[in-house]
Amino acid sequence: MELKVTQIGNSLGVILPKELLSNLRLDKGDSLWVSLSPDGFNVTPYDPEFAEQIDAARKIMKKRRNALRALAK
Repeated sequence: MELKVTQIGNSLGVILPKELLSNLRLDKGDSLWVSLSPDGFNVTPYDPEFAEQIDAARKIMKKRRNALRALAK
């Protein structure tokens, strides 16, 4: 999909087509994250840093399952 860079006020921007917004499940006010990859750039509605933190938390919760259950009582 080709997107054109356009003038928006004093800035430059890209207008995302409805189909792309729908596929990414984005709405007005949502955030996008751009990261560099070997193939260019990745644009995603998900924060990769937050995903890493959640994965780390899940590993800790799995490892310390019994201690967390005892604390929950």
